[in-house]
Amino acid sequence: MNKVALMGAGGKMGVRLATNLAKTDYDVLHVEINPEGQQRLRDETGLECVGQGQALSHAEAVILAVPDRLIGKVLAGFVDDLKPGTAVIMLDAAAPHAETLPKRDDITYFVAHPCHPPLFNDETDPDAQKDYFGGIAAKQHIICALAQGPDAHYEHCEKLARSFYAPVMRSHRCTVEQMAILEPALSESVGATFAKVLKDATDEAARRGVPYQAAEDFLLGHLTILLAVAFGIQPGGKLSDGCMLAISEAEPVIFNDGWLDKIFAPEAVKASVQSICK
Repeated sequence: MNKVALMGAGGKMGVRLATNLAKTDYDVLHVEINPEGQQRLRDETGLECVGQGQALSHAEAVILAVPDRLIGKVLAGFVDDLKPGTAVIMLDAAAPHAETLPKRDDITYFVAHPCHPPLFNDETDPDAQKDYFGGIAAKQHIICALAQGPDAHYEHCEKLARSFYAPVMRSHRCTVEQMAILEPALSESVGATFAKVLKDATDEAARRGVPYQAAEDFLLGHLTILLAVAFGIQPGGKLSDGCMLAISEAEPVIFNDGWLDKIFAPEAVKASVQSICK
């Protein structure tokens, strides 16, 4: 799968992927219909776009760097033009799990998603320490799934994913359904919501008279050790009796009974990805 068509190459993710792929031996043809995106790709990478037909006629793999809600529509517009055995690579499990992909049995559907740089890491380079998203300087793990196609294609698609998400450490193989549990359920429905709530709570502490910077420094510092203890990263880590008491009193106030099942139940995950893809 050396010949690659990158669709949406001028978007935020497209430029990231194009930048990394330019450092490899892959023969990449870049497609972007938006003139502003074409200019962005040119300005940030020096790369030029080609017509969709030209790119697809050569492609052995097609990367869809487009929004989840557009994947089904975009792919339906050219799926009949793909050669048998072509691998279509998506960057999120929402579209395949929501069943919005066009039916064609002789092509491969593959999903690859970044974990982003881990909170606890060994980065020493200043650029890597500030690469919070990943794919630039900081190492990250990735998650991959073969939605359909021969198992032999997994290795080729994973190799390509390692290239455009580089630098990569571990690559985890999951099913599409498991990827949908990870995102949106775990990382967005829970993780992103908790992140927003933590910021809201910090703002509330400041509203009640605590200097904002003091509140932010206090919470972010405490989160480091609390997460290290919770995930077993801190050797011999244990929460204090007072902390455990505070958790037991706050948990029923903050969370409704059965909230985990309301987020992670299969029907809830499916409804979430279907909403995302509308």
